[in-house]
Amino acid sequence: MQLTLWTYEGPPHIGAMRVATAMHGLHYVLHAPQGDTYADLLFTMIERRDARPPVTYTTFQARDLGGDTAELFKAAAREAYERFSPQAMIVGASCTAELLQDDPGGLAKALDLPCPVIALELPAYQKKENWGASETFYRLVRGLAGARRHRPQRDRKSCNILGPTALGFRCRDDIREIEKLLAALGVAVNVIAPYGASPQDLTRLGDADFNVVLYPEIALTAAQWLERAHGQPHTRIVPIGVGATRDFVAEVARLADIDPAATLSAESSRLPWYSRSVDSTYLTGKRVFIFGDATHALAAARIAQDELGFKVVGLGTYSREFARDIRAAAESYGVEALVTDDYLEVEAKVAELQPELVLGTQMERHIAKRLGVPCAVISAPVHVQDFPARYSPQMGFEGANVIFDSWVHPLMMGLEEHLLTMFRDDVEFHDGAAPSHLGGKQAPAPVPAAPVQSDIIVAWADEAEKELKKIPFFVRGKARRNTEKFAAERGVATITVETLYDAKAHFAR
Repeated sequence: MQLTLWTYEGPPHIGAMRVATAMHGLHYVLHAPQGDTYADLLFTMIERRDARPPVTYTTFQARDLGGDTAELFKAAAREAYERFSPQAMIVGASCTAELLQDDPGGLAKALDLPCPVIALELPAYQKKENWGASETFYRLVRGLAGARRHRPQRDRKSCNILGPTALGFRCRDDIREIEKLLAALGVAVNVIAPYGASPQDLTRLGDADFNVVLYPEIALTAAQWLERAHGQPHTRIVPIGVGATRDFVAEVARLADIDPAATLSAESSRLPWYSRSVDSTYLTGKRVFIFGDATHALAAARIAQDELGFKVVGLGTYSREFARDIRAAAESYGVEALVTDDYLEVEAKVAELQPELVLGTQMERHIAKRLGVPCAVISAPVHVQDFPARYSPQMGFEGANVIFDSWVHPLMMGLEEHLLTMFRDDVEFHDGAAPSHLGGKQAPAPVPAAPVQSDIIVAWADEAEKELKKIPFFVRGKARRNTEKFAAERGVATITVETLYDAKAHFAR
């Protein structure tokens, strides 16, 4: 494990907690010391849930280590069942308690509780949060879905929607959007899991004809098992963006053996029109850096390149289990994939590439703010502001509208900020000018990119840096790179205002 100020993922027992909190009728008994009970804050303060997670901790302390910690766990499990009467229980250990090797699964089995008890083995020192959520959901599905049974013939095909969890990125609203799409196609929804499901609901998973996998990081392993055990095919396309949503509709129609034409003709997204409109043409070719979980990063790259006309200059993920998919996509965009869980590596890459827009997690929001680059959040981990009270999906045609607003508005407001600053400092408007609503504090200048390969180390004079800031932010990065290249090729060690304008004249020819 790596100690760091920020982490993209917590330990795997946090992933298990996300599944348990998303469901009802399920209780999680976690063998953990007092300091590992912080996870409640993730759900009540960040996701703003109105109830505590269904988790009981053993909460052993240092003085208990000389005694019988196994007995503490058995007492906690017994009391949790008597208090909450869950339909099923999952049991496991936190990263700290894992070192005690008390075997929560075996201890719970010895109690012979009158409900299914599913043991989780989540190696905290090898795996992380999303894997923990995936493994937990897989164990629940495998333990509760039962044996394969005959599905009766029905007039309407049905499916399960798999993958949304607590603390996921816009899962609540994505579910509503996908339900509307499936209803338009005439496909019934059998079970949505884990979000909103109960253990009893999981016993009915085998009744559906196929599965819709919305978040592969969470649901792919379970969907693959259902395909083997129950003969249920599953979708491969995640409907984020107009193009992907159209492809998703066609894929579902193929699995359900229906005609998608009516649903496709009723498409309601305005993203294609907006992205072709006059107000958006100046955004064409904007350089964008993308980092997040694999599902949202891959979708964002497709939307940015194919639907908004941006240029993807960086693509990465912290989801190591999907590194191969990210590397393949990065190669298709002509960039080098960044697969890391170290935010300092991400910050260094953003500073090096100097994009005009960053699409990432809460961490990239902070990085972009420090570097003075517009940013939109596209993936967990996220902060409280990314669990809005309003309807704000990412999936489906309405999700494409939300994405357009979320991504383009930071660029538009950045342009407005530049114009306000430019006119506020102009001699003609300066005297008695009202202060900008954006405040007087200017965003810090981006960290300079790595110098052009040369024996000359290029530096910027203070006057040149000030002159560079007068250039609109959306072309400032290119101006910096061109000027540094111009100076390095001519052996100029310090860039002055004259060098800046000589470079401008050179590249304008």
